[in-house]
Amino acid sequence: MSDTLGQALDQLLADVAEKAKADPSQSYTAKLLQGGPVLCGKKLGEEGVEAALAIAGGTSDEIAKEAADLLYHLSVGLLARGVTGADVAAVLEARRGTSGLAEKAGRATS
Repeated sequence: MSDTLGQALDQLLADVAEKAKADPSQSYTAKLLQGGPVLCGKKLGEEGVEAALAIAGGTSDEIAKEAADLLYHLSVGLLARGVTGADVAAVLEARRGTSGLAEKAGRATS
């Protein structure tokens, strides 16, 4: 991951955590979190579909915008479930250097 993306993700997670403290009538983030993990998951799913459609046939600009929306909603969902960026980073680090096919096969047997 580039330093720029890593820094942006760190900042996004910090921003989401800060916005979570706001009044839900004034903050979309707080409103999503007030709806609980189910609402956060539904929004994440919608954004995932939009990102997939952009990748399938959108412009680079559309893809970047949908990817940003997806990362934002993923960050909100992680916060809703108490999963930290460090938790995700640890899983990614553990998978590093492992073939995606081997990693997937390992999950199928666990």
